[in-house]
Amino acid sequence: MLDIAILAAAAGEHADPSVGGVHLLNATFFVSAAMLVLIGIILWKKVPAMVAASLDAKIAGIKAELDEAQALRAEAEKLRAEYEAKLAAASKEAADMNARAEAEAEAVLAKARTDAENLIARRQKMATDKIAAAERAAVAEIREKVAKAATGAAAKLIAENHGAEADQALVDRTVAELGTRLN
Repeated sequence: MLDIAILAAAAGEHADPSVGGVHLLNATFFVSAAMLVLIGIILWKKVPAMVAASLDAKIAGIKAELDEAQALRAEAEKLRAEYEAKLAAASKEAADMNARAEAEAEAVLAKARTDAENLIARRQKMATDKIAAAERAAVAEIREKVAKAATGAAAKLIAENHGAEADQALVDRTVAELGTRLN
């Protein structure tokens, strides 16, 4: 290339820095050459491999995060299922406890009713027995008073109607009857 420029200068022509009609000293040529040199250096230093390794590391990190998130989600679903089962069990246990409490309350009420009825029956029997005893005592007392009154009245009548002479006649008559009865 340099030879062409020298030959052209010797011929008195202006040196045209072109090869086959392509200008070598323009800006496009220098930018293209710089890019080729830069791409060559990048390939020589293995930058694409480093970029690929960096991207692979990021992909692996993201995949690990996704796997961890999936594991956390599975664990959360498992915990949710466990707590739902525990909640269902607790609800069932609460319902069972409520049913047992209601049954116990019914049993206590039934026992209280039975006990109250038995107590009322015992108290009625005691009251009836007391009334009957009071009636018997009153009847006995009345009989005693009537007997005393009758005895007193009979004694008074006998004392008024019978004297020693009437008694003598009664005794004689009784003795005479005894004699006939014994024979």
